[in-house]
Amino acid sequence: MDSGSQDKSQTSFLKYCVYVISLGGFLFGYDTGVINGALAFMSKTTELNLSPTLQGIVSSSLILGACIGALGCGQVADHIGRRRTLRLIAIIFTISTILCAIAPNFWLMAFFRFVLGIAVGAASGISPMYLAEISPKAVRTVNVNKNAVAIVLGQLIAFIVNAVLGNVWGNWTPIWRVMIFSASIPAIVLWIGSFKIANSPIWALAEKQYKKAKGIFKKLGFNKLAYTKLKEDVGEDDESRVSWKTILKNKSLRYLLICGMLIALIQQISGVNAVMYYGTILMEKVGMGQGGSLYANILIGFVSLISSIVGTRMIDQYNHSKMLAIGLIGNVLFLLLLGMTMKVALFSQLITNALVLVFLALFLACHQGIVSPVTWLILTEIFPNKIKARLMSVSTATVWLSNFVISLIFPILISVVGIAVVFFVFAVSNGVSIIFSTFVLKHNKLREAYEDGKK
Repeated sequence: MDSGSQDKSQTSFLKYCVYVISLGGFLFGYDTGVINGALAFMSKTTELNLSPTLQGIVSSSLILGACIGALGCGQVADHIGRRRTLRLIAIIFTISTILCAIAPNFWLMAFFRFVLGIAVGAASGISPMYLAEISPKAVRTVNVNKNAVAIVLGQLIAFIVNAVLGNVWGNWTPIWRVMIFSASIPAIVLWIGSFKIANSPIWALAEKQYKKAKGIFKKLGFNKLAYTKLKEDVGEDDESRVSWKTILKNKSLRYLLICGMLIALIQQISGVNAVMYYGTILMEKVGMGQGGSLYANILIGFVSLISSIVGTRMIDQYNHSKMLAIGLIGNVLFLLLLGMTMKVALFSQLITNALVLVFLALFLACHQGIVSPVTWLILTEIFPNKIKARLMSVSTATVWLSNFVISLIFPILISVVGIAVVFFVFAVSNGVSIIFSTFVLKHNKLREAYEDGKK
């Protein structure tokens, strides 16, 4: 069944739920992308006067908060339900974004970004899981992939807003406050939209709310056979009985947990978020001006969006593990070309700028079009329903913990060893990821562990 016919099989209510929940991914992308343009203005001496070290702290404080948000959201979502958790996330998004926009100094900015990060991390974990749980099997991959597209779309919209504000009102240095404040708008939309979406029928079954779950299944377009099967898998197995001690003692569940953390690590050590967070500063160092760097981000964001749309359609048709390896090979190739372009200096500044843009766009096309969506998709598939929320939260926390380390040290690294060397390092880390994805994350072994873990 192709994605077009799958989409037609969805009820209008399911489509509404999918788009609202995907706003969590959109905010994830917007809030991590908006700092790209805002950081350059924020760092000026007339504003927060940030050194490379302080830039790293401001950027990574969000990510440290995201580690906590991702780690805790699984338990919260199990306790109060997916819908109420998403609504709580929207409230934190809105309040913390406004506080970031009015922060008077570095310390308060770092703290408010940390609080904002809790919402970002929680959204990054709950959105793909929530989408998987409300979607019938025929459209599950398509719907989970919409979250991956929403992340990239959020980054692109943030880049466009930054470029317009930065070039039209660039002489007014507090413009970064408007850039950051703009992220509160989709957060408010998410909060309003969350009142009419369905709660997860999987969660309702786990809570033994069988009548309510049956009604939700019907509205979402599940057939009776799917309801019966899921009731057997989830409803008669109280999730709270499965302790962490039991999980760690079970060989299959332990293997799935390790694989989830490895998949999360692979997604981050690629270096993609170093580009997404520090793209403007990076391109200014290459030789582009402030205005040119902001507009270059739009090109990069647009390429990322198109590639994510095309890539998610491809992923739906091919083996996920093989697609991951192909995406990582592309990452290695284009990162090496990026590093060589910056290191060798054979071309004029204009040609060098053009090549850097092309190779950056191709690198992001590989990552955002294949690696990122396929890793999130695999994470929603490999964990049994009875423990999915908790193992997903650990994996998502791993995403953010590794992201935190990279974003913290990236500005310092490029000031010490140079941009070219940093890209060579990322090329090597992607090479290591290829080995992991080929020899550890085997599709058959993951399937066997999943089936054994359900017992």
